[in-house]
Amino acid sequence: MSTLTGFDWTIVAVYFAGLVGIVYWSSQRQKTTSDYFLAGRHAAWFVVGASLFASNIGSEHIVGLAGNGATSGMAMAHWELHAWVMIVLAWVFVPFYYKSGVFTMPEFLERRFDARTRWVLSIVSLIAYVFTKVSVTVYAGALVFKTLLPDTFGSPDNAFWVGAFTTVVLTGIYTVMGGLRAVLYTEVAQAFILLIGSVFITYIGLSQLGGWGELQALCKENAESFALWRPLSDPDFPWLGILIASPVIGVWYWCTDQYIIQRTLASKSLKDARRGALFGGLLKVWPVMIFLVPGLIGWALHQKGLMVIPSKGEGQIDGDQVFATMVTNLLPVGMRGLVVAGLLSALMSSLASLFNSCATLFTIDIYEKIRPGMSEKHLVRVGRLATVVVVVCGIVWIPIMHNMAGGGLYKYLQSVQGYLAPPITAVFLLGLFWKRCTKVGAFWGLIIGFVLGMGKMVIEAVVASDAAASGVLVQIAEINFLYYSGVLLVISLVLVVALSLVSEKPDPASIQGLTRSTLSEADKREIRESWDKWDIVMTTVLLVLVVGMYTYFSFWLS
Repeated sequence: MSTLTGFDWTIVAVYFAGLVGIVYWSSQRQKTTSDYFLAGRHAAWFVVGASLFASNIGSEHIVGLAGNGATSGMAMAHWELHAWVMIVLAWVFVPFYYKSGVFTMPEFLERRFDARTRWVLSIVSLIAYVFTKVSVTVYAGALVFKTLLPDTFGSPDNAFWVGAFTTVVLTGIYTVMGGLRAVLYTEVAQAFILLIGSVFITYIGLSQLGGWGELQALCKENAESFALWRPLSDPDFPWLGILIASPVIGVWYWCTDQYIIQRTLASKSLKDARRGALFGGLLKVWPVMIFLVPGLIGWALHQKGLMVIPSKGEGQIDGDQVFATMVTNLLPVGMRGLVVAGLLSALMSSLASLFNSCATLFTIDIYEKIRPGMSEKHLVRVGRLATVVVVVCGIVWIPIMHNMAGGGLYKYLQSVQGYLAPPITAVFLLGLFWKRCTKVGAFWGLIIGFVLGMGKMVIEAVVASDAAASGVLVQIAEINFLYYSGVLLVISLVLVVALSLVSEKPDPASIQGLTRSTLSEADKREIRESWDKWDIVMTTVLLVLVVGMYTYFSFWLS
């Protein structure tokens, strides 16, 4: 196995020196909560789009998606083709959010419903970040250290924990200093580093393998395990479960999640917010080719004896180490350093976005409600402290998550999101499109849906940690996460609708401009004037790309 040379590390150091310069520049411009949490609302559309892409494509994507490509083929491509959901974000959700002038999604729910609903979503979102984004991102970054520097700190396990704590501390420092402005502008550079590095991995890997035809031939021999669409009998990714759960998670993540929406709220105009979402969608189309396909290539190289992927026992390859193994085995000196910089920047990009979103949620939606009237400087300081607490909780969860992630890091991420997303998706969709939806329905829909989702996740954690577990708990734990997500969505929708119908109607004045049917003529005119032919062109191109990807990969192994 090749190792990183001094020249590789020089490239990494130069890249991060540039980041330090951006952070220092950003840190001089943090005077108000708008500066710290929303970058002063001055971001142009290309900055918003690049930030959306870089925030989404973190180390958990590069590590986890390549890993799932190596172990389960194209099954996870459905989640990466969620670029179509960003069209929904751009044309349906962004106008409501941007015109409301809010900082956070819970704040939006308070305007639509009440303060109780805001509190629930704030707490649910923070818990979700600990169990999914923070712990998964840190874990994925630590795996990179474990693969790249297995003996540097005495053992691979030592390298894992050194990597986890080092990246958390360094990313925390630059997020705390620079706020969202630092996050946004470093992400512009990181988005293109990720694309360039992964394209080279794909190209060189295919060259080593013998071309796309050779990869396709090898995958055809395992078509049942590597196909995009799986039969209903498939225990992990049945096609019906995919059709049900994937859109639910997609709408929650891209259209209602603070972590993503915060980028559009930072834009300088409604036009920039919409166009930024569409540009982000155009970038989002490509992870299938540059992150998932390299996993397939890594598996194929391993099958042909051209590369050795570490095993996790019983002859199974450790998919989560595929990408880093390809970096150290395939790339030449210099390029290796560039891709490592991309891997580390991916980790720091996602982690920094998480830190800032967590700080925003806690400070604006919880702390400021408990202690109103505090100074802007005090609120920024509280946001920084909140970041530290969330990170510590995420690290504590890592050992438990490791037991639950037996099917791969990316599958774990999607399964947990599948338990948390349905009630939030239900409340936002009904809140925007059904003016009869009430605060009572929204509140209890979120509460009960969250309890049912968390209950499934806790049971899975218990069963994963106890080899002797049996009975009902095991049966519940083994329910496919895709079907459970669909059932949870139906329960949440029924609860919200039923409780809304038996509770008092909302005051028309209180929901003016906050639902599709209560937009004023002036609002509709302003929204119409915010787009032009280029927005239509971007939307059309994005749809063609998504349909093209689906069409090709639906039949590529037949």
